[in-house]
Amino acid sequence: MNEAIRQLEPTDIWNHFADLNAVPRPSKDEGRVIQFMKDFGASLGLETIEDVVGNVIIKKPATNGMEDRQTVVLQSHLDMVHQKNNDTQFNFDTQGVEMYVDGDWVRAKGTTLGADNGLGVATIMAILASTDLPHPALEALFTIDEETGMTGAMGLESGLLKGDILLNLDTEEDDEIGVGCAGGVDITATQSYTEVSPSEDAIAYTLTVKGLQGGHSGMDIIKGLGNANKLMNRLLYDLREQVMLVSLEGGSLRNAIPRESVAKVAVAKSALEKVSEQVARTTEALQAEFKRLEPNLAIEWKAGGHDLSKGMNAEAQERFIKMIYAAHNGVYRMSPEMQGLVETSNNIAKINVSQGNITVECLTRSSVASSKTDLSNALQSVFELAGCKVRFSGAYPGWAPNMESPILKVLDRLYEELHEEKANVAACHAGLECGIIGQHYPELDMISYGPTIKGAHSPDERASITSTQKFWTFTKAILANIPKK
Repeated sequence: MNEAIRQLEPTDIWNHFADLNAVPRPSKDEGRVIQFMKDFGASLGLETIEDVVGNVIIKKPATNGMEDRQTVVLQSHLDMVHQKNNDTQFNFDTQGVEMYVDGDWVRAKGTTLGADNGLGVATIMAILASTDLPHPALEALFTIDEETGMTGAMGLESGLLKGDILLNLDTEEDDEIGVGCAGGVDITATQSYTEVSPSEDAIAYTLTVKGLQGGHSGMDIIKGLGNANKLMNRLLYDLREQVMLVSLEGGSLRNAIPRESVAKVAVAKSALEKVSEQVARTTEALQAEFKRLEPNLAIEWKAGGHDLSKGMNAEAQERFIKMIYAAHNGVYRMSPEMQGLVETSNNIAKINVSQGNITVECLTRSSVASSKTDLSNALQSVFELAGCKVRFSGAYPGWAPNMESPILKVLDRLYEELHEEKANVAACHAGLECGIIGQHYPELDMISYGPTIKGAHSPDERASITSTQKFWTFTKAILANIPKK
């Protein structure tokens, strides 16, 4: 199956991508891919370094005639988001990603593809392995754990890199040149509650929200897609006086818009007809509301699915459901400085209710530090008013745009020369590592670009073949036109 991928142009990139995708590489478990990259650098006879946190740096001298150019840091992250459809049998710990060609797209069978940021990594590998590609002195920086905390970038030591320019290959629209990004913070709310027994005539039922698109909680948050946790909460709000919540599991990763949520409940036999009718009414309303955004939204209400056991007491249940209802999800503020850019947002990413404990996990993003603090305070207030303990972790800074950047002028000119149209110079609402790396290396002139990737952080992730060809041509032109020292 992956052999078809190896025949695609540019083969230099797709072959390295296929090799990379054979290596399991979840965030916070990158040992195998770190060794893979170290072996790759050693096989080329290039200086290869693993730093104290696991980032890999491979250095390559300039080609003949390019020795007087500024040194370039090529940067991408090694980890990928592991997501799969519920009906997909796949073990990310032991299996390589199974890819196939679908028209102009490369996709994976029921899982994330890993093009975010695997195509960036593969491109850097192709440059390092090349024997005829003109380029200045290079420092390839492969960071770890970008997707779940950016701990690789945060742990990067000052002094390891000597470069003047950083090319971050982690933008997902091929006509875009990235000059800024959002910062973020993880917010976790926890609470315990007293479990009680359901009524004697109670029946076990399972309520499921599924079929949502999901997606990147930064780049896709502007689309207004359905959040399974919020939709489930709307159902539970309408049922809160007739059912007892036994357990709830929704979402899986902070940086992915939740696609599915499953609630196990107890419902009195005498109330079953009323509850079933209410589920149907709320389902109809939600499907009508999201018919254009989420055409595959499905809500199932089925008997069984769990052994009936103790559940949440009525007071705690009321408080929990209203807390989730009040907690902000989605776009909080649009940027007044850059048209169409989300400035601040929150993703209610993961909710777990089980055996007397509640955990709610959010990822709050903003390109403005004070606005991020404002939304964080709002969420903390809601959670604490409901009796939760709130913890902030994993904070990372944004990357402020520099419209006078010399490397921006190079890319802007080259893009127009190659395509006879202007590139879209923009900031993004995703969390790129540039802001963090810039704190360690404030003199670096940084820019971000990449091939077109759709559906990142979801099993619908796909990479454009023609866009990758365009991206490769652009990259080669950039390296050939790096300014002199």
